[in-house]
Amino acid sequence: MARVEIEFVRLTEVAPADIVALLDDPAVRGHLPLASGRFDEGACRGWVAAKEAIWDEQGYGPWGFVANGVFLGWGGPQPEGRDVDVALVLHKHAWGLGERIYREVIRRVFADPERDSVTVLLPPTRGRAHALLRLGYSADGEVEIDGHVFRRFRLVKSAAERN
Repeated sequence: MARVEIEFVRLTEVAPADIVALLDDPAVRGHLPLASGRFDEGACRGWVAAKEAIWDEQGYGPWGFVANGVFLGWGGPQPEGRDVDVALVLHKHAWGLGERIYREVIRRVFADPERDSVTVLLPPTRGRAHALLRLGYSADGEVEIDGHVFRRFRLVKSAAERN
């Protein structure tokens, strides 16, 4: 089977209907405790504008992931307090590509010489974090956002380079 080429694009390049299909999928929303209400095209426009504002303000931000014209999901670095948090939200059909996409995201994030660590916030619905620990993350406490508790894991650049 041929290797799938994955493109990293700005979220403005992704059709709003494709983003809505992802973020309105019950299997995905079950792991997004901050998602509330209906996510329709109007909400999508505001969401994409907020993600683009991260690029404008920080010089980095999340991407959309596309392969052969098919939207796989979104993710990448986002500010979370003083930290840079890495998100990865994929369609069920792309879950098998998750580690490959993740590794490219981390490579791009740590290409910034100023970046010495990143965090990942996991909601309780994600269960155990063996995969993160295997990738070099260490537990780094809990964070509460809008009344929801997340487990925080931190990856330092030197640990990322070893994995």
